[in-house]
Amino acid sequence: MSFPWSGRAVKNLSAAAMGALLASAGKHFRDPGFYRDIVPEYLCRRDPELGQDPEPGTNKNAVVNPPLAILSRDEWIAVSGLLELAAAVGIILPPTRKLTATALTAMFTAFLAGHVDALVRAYGPQGTPRRRKIHTVRLPLQAPLIVWAWSLRKPSLQAAGTGARM
Repeated sequence: MSFPWSGRAVKNLSAAAMGALLASAGKHFRDPGFYRDIVPEYLCRRDPELGQDPEPGTNKNAVVNPPLAILSRDEWIAVSGLLELAAAVGIILPPTRKLTATALTAMFTAFLAGHVDALVRAYGPQGTPRRRKIHTVRLPLQAPLIVWAWSLRKPSLQAAGTGARM
């Protein structure tokens, strides 16, 4: 007789918890400013029609975008919010869990660049004590998210050990 909270039940509970966390991605749309600092400048397209200035020291009529700047900051925030909402559904469904967990691991790892960039800027000349605190806490939180997402790729111990299907 197995303990009811072993193997598959724990994996499903963990996936549901990850799904709930990801479902909170609706904050991307309610309060995009919360995520604004995390999007690195080199990913952001400058749009003069929206009143965004060109790079300092360049012609005011010329807007030079970095090679990876395919979306505006707000578009990156919206896209990441949509991806997280889709992942919230995918992670709770066992047939899509492994693929979703793999994608989440990659996404959380990619987000490290934004968190490092935000931390560097927080300690730069434009940084504030509040931003320093926020980004000093946010960066290390990525590691447990990456490990947690990766752990959801693996079948539960009960299923793997007994040959049971998930």
